[in-house]
Amino acid sequence: MALMRICAYIDDRAMDEITTLQAEVLRTLASPRRLEIIHRLAEGPCEVGRLAEDIGASQPNVSQHLAVLRAAGIVEAERDGREVRYRLADADVIVACNVMRGVLQRRLTRLGLLSLHDQAAVELVEIQ
Repeated sequence: MALMRICAYIDDRAMDEITTLQAEVLRTLASPRRLEIIHRLAEGPCEVGRLAEDIGASQPNVSQHLAVLRAAGIVEAERDGREVRYRLADADVIVACNVMRGVLQRRLTRLGLLSLHDQAAVELVEIQ
């Protein structure tokens, strides 16, 4: 019984550390521009200048966002001569982003359907 309590304590502590790390990563991802960068990098490694051009942002702005993403371990940089190419550190980052996009799309669809349903109900009341 004591061993179970110790194991439960260790599991709880580990879960709290993972939860804390998850919250930090989600804070990092709470920027539309950073999400845009991640979606572009999911297509393949890219240099800062090209990335800035692709997403329609300034190079200094993209560099700042990449520094934050890199510090969080979401992207990695690899030097190729004079150029630095950025890539996702783990391909599952985009999988997680896409899962959340799916959740949000379904939510918007439900809200849209509710809105249409509510509108139909109002029209029905007006007819009566």
